[in-house]
Amino acid sequence: MVLLGVGGLIYMGVRLAMGAPEVVSGPEVNLSPKVLPYYLCLSLGRMAAAYVLSVIFSLVYGYMAARYQTAEKILLPLLDVLQSVPILSFLPVVLLGLSAVLPQKLAVELSAIVLIFTSQAWNFTFAWYQSLTTIPNDLKEASSIFRLNFWLRFKRLELPFAAISLIWNSMMSWAGGWFFLMAAEIFTAGNKDFRLQGLGSYLQSAANEGDLQAIALGLATLVGTIVVLDQLVWRPLLAWGQRFKLGMVEEEIPPTSWFYSAIRSSHLISRIRRRVFNPLSRLLDSRLIKYQGSKESQLPPAGKRSYRYLFYGLGFLGLSIILYEAYQAMQLLLNVSLTDWGRILVGVLATLLRVLLALLIALAWTIPLGVAIGTNRRLATWLQPVVQVAASVPATALFPVVLLVVLKLPSGLNLAAVLLMLMGTQWYLLFNVIAGASAIPQDLKYTASLLQLSRWRRWRALILPALFPYVITGAITASGGAWNASIVAEYVQFGGQTLFTVGVGSLIAQATANGNYPLLLASTLGMILAVTTINRLVWRRLYRLAEEKFHMD
Repeated sequence: MVLLGVGGLIYMGVRLAMGAPEVVSGPEVNLSPKVLPYYLCLSLGRMAAAYVLSVIFSLVYGYMAARYQTAEKILLPLLDVLQSVPILSFLPVVLLGLSAVLPQKLAVELSAIVLIFTSQAWNFTFAWYQSLTTIPNDLKEASSIFRLNFWLRFKRLELPFAAISLIWNSMMSWAGGWFFLMAAEIFTAGNKDFRLQGLGSYLQSAANEGDLQAIALGLATLVGTIVVLDQLVWRPLLAWGQRFKLGMVEEEIPPTSWFYSAIRSSHLISRIRRRVFNPLSRLLDSRLIKYQGSKESQLPPAGKRSYRYLFYGLGFLGLSIILYEAYQAMQLLLNVSLTDWGRILVGVLATLLRVLLALLIALAWTIPLGVAIGTNRRLATWLQPVVQVAASVPATALFPVVLLVVLKLPSGLNLAAVLLMLMGTQWYLLFNVIAGASAIPQDLKYTASLLQLSRWRRWRALILPALFPYVITGAITASGGAWNASIVAEYVQFGGQTLFTVGVGSLIAQATANGNYPLLLASTLGMILAVTTINRLVWRRLYRLAEEKFHMD
């Protein structure tokens, strides 16, 4: 049913896209250095709006999937499908569809925010779900003994337990947003030129015109912004998040932040917290506790039946709409020839091999480096900003350099495709491994030292079991990102030529460029079906193994 529903929604977007204006032109992008601060503020505003949406979506969605078994049967397959929908094939459907019903400027702004949201939300949602399903049983029992209601359990147990993972995945979400910023702010399809003014469109326009000075200024602005955010946002959050780390003892060298220390020692901040934030927090707690108590006491048993009938009625209406749209999508798919279906099957298998190769390469280097950064505070102080900068620099901007080097080699485009997939997805694994290594309790590290475990025994008995849930979370989002990156990795325009290789991402890109909507729908559904099948047969079982065996109790 989830697949039918998503197929119907994609079809609705395709139908709307067919009604979009024939010719669209966006505003000019000025490459003067004077506009860079203004463009940066515009891009940061879109990133912040998408991040807020990602946090709200992830907290609600992940909680529903982790707490309610009936909802889990629908929400987890839907999450698998959503994170496997190719972002860059999802964009034209959303953008052209919104352009058909909304003013162009508003449609392009909303589409850019939606695209950035889809690059930020999935890893955050998976991390939140993984944290909720791996809370130690003794902490769950303590919350039951103290009879914590929904709000207090969320505030005192669930959110603190997930804090370290959510902070690192927030950093990854921002890096993913920077990665797709160029695609979000400039998009062309035939005579339709959708663009927004911003740092991403500045970099893309500078690259298209070959303006090396503008490229250098844009990249310097991007790197400088990342460093400033690291000092003023992420490093203080990591230092503050250590209070939520499980363990009987503190770390020998806890993470520090000069900005966090300045905030803690500030009399002004202390006064604002004491007179504004603390009263607001107490007011919010009391209101939510009273609201939930009154809601539970006032709900009559007979009322549940009416709610059930309303639920069934809405479900029947939604099912009818899904079946109708799925039928319409099938009518559109009848225009796809058997030859094209064969190309889609071969393309899915070819892209799958590249995704597996990229994932294996990423696992080989992210696990040792992530453990080193997560357990060595001195090393983390120097490498953490470097990792954030490397993860945030758009691989699509570096891809021409990779092509220059790799295309001369045998199977050059295939190798380049794997490298671009790797450049765009390895960071999901690295950030989750760092989060898992940072969350290992210090008393367990001391125990391993007292037992004089060898390095191999320590990895086997402590580090790898502790990392397992985080590695699975990172691998799911990394593989989904690799499938998404296949669209720009398997079909490239370089040096005035169009280069492509066999793959489902190449088919999606060709269908988008040619306006072949039946092939676009068919190839997108083929990719969704492949990724969903792998998630259900492989990743979901590994998730269950993490919940049952590798549980921090």
